[in-house]
Amino acid sequence: MNLSYHHLLPTDFHDDARVWIYQSDRLFTMSEALNIEDLLEGFVKGWQSHGDPVKGFATLFFGQFIVFMADETATGVSGCSTDSSVRLVKQIEQRFKVNLFNRQLLAFVEKEKIQMLPLSQIDYAIKNGFIAPHTLYFNNTVLTKKDMIDNWIVPVSQSWLKTRLAVHSAE
Repeated sequence: MNLSYHHLLPTDFHDDARVWIYQSDRLFTMSEALNIEDLLEGFVKGWQSHGDPVKGFATLFFGQFIVFMADETATGVSGCSTDSSVRLVKQIEQRFKVNLFNRQLLAFVEKEKIQMLPLSQIDYAIKNGFIAPHTLYFNNTVLTKKDMIDNWIVPVSQSWLKTRLAVHSAE
């Protein structure tokens, strides 16, 4: 699986540009992905904060992750402008019958595919070798462009899940 995405990020955005990542509970079909890309493109063209245009970016990565980015060096992003992006995400949820707000569902790369695992099953997966220190994890809590570049897709051993690995290695 090709996990290269850095080249898709806007090069003219500051490293501190804010990032929001919404993970779908399933892979979108090609038709759905094309529709979503159109919705995101239309949103970014009209994205505003207190009447000023937001220098924004939004796209679908790996057919499953909706990413918004706002470079606040030009215009700060207000609560209202953030709310407008959340409204779009909720519309996408309803239209395509997916869940984009389940933070208890974690994404890993396993056997060249993105696999979803409920947080409640992490200990079982580690204990039984389904997740190892080198398993790649999508850290959707990144907050900036630089953080996304450096820390979005990381080995489990470099994520907050490393404490779970330590517990099971001590057993």
